[in-house]
Amino acid sequence: MITFPKQLLEGYRAFRTQRLPVEQSRYKELSVRGQSPEVMVIGCCDSRVSPEVIFDAHPGELFVVRNIANLVPVYQPDSNAHGVSAALEFAVSVLRIPHIVVLGHAQCGGVRALIDKAEPLSPGDFIGKWMAMFIKPGEVVEQRPHETMQEFVTRIEKAAVFRSLENLMTFPFVRTKVESGQLLLHGAYFGVAEGSLFVLDKETKEFKSAANQALP
Repeated sequence: MITFPKQLLEGYRAFRTQRLPVEQSRYKELSVRGQSPEVMVIGCCDSRVSPEVIFDAHPGELFVVRNIANLVPVYQPDSNAHGVSAALEFAVSVLRIPHIVVLGHAQCGGVRALIDKAEPLSPGDFIGKWMAMFIKPGEVVEQRPHETMQEFVTRIEKAAVFRSLENLMTFPFVRTKVESGQLLLHGAYFGVAEGSLFVLDKETKEFKSAANQALP
């Protein structure tokens, strides 16, 4: 007997009867010519923050990599396996994607684990070690005077976007394309409760409402 999750089977059946007939030609075309997405999104694993849903994307439009707290590690060409780095290398060097968006969000569990200095969930402390890449040597993540806990958490969630954008530039193949104008890096922050999206203004280094952004 198949014990595959019922909601996924029901969802697939709805997809086959409702969305697939509309998208069938797109799927067939993508299977023949391959993918050529314009945007790579580096987002969080959080089930509430799906880039395809937030940006109302069609098949083939987004190249998505998701991990705890939407973090990008620094460039580290060693003998270890690097999932995010591999996805980034493929997106930039093979697909030649012109835009990378780092998508942070509110109520991020990874950031909260970092702030609360949570106890390891396993002997490997995978979450703790992963979140440790957020902190540079000598850095201290702590609440500022007169800063509420909510303000502190939000600040660190947004700081995770800045850190990932900074780390992206440590990859030679990213830096070269950014400096030549072939690749643009972007930051964004999603408010789960309101469904709000804020886009990073690189000049002011502030997140501004996407609802008020003029379309290019």
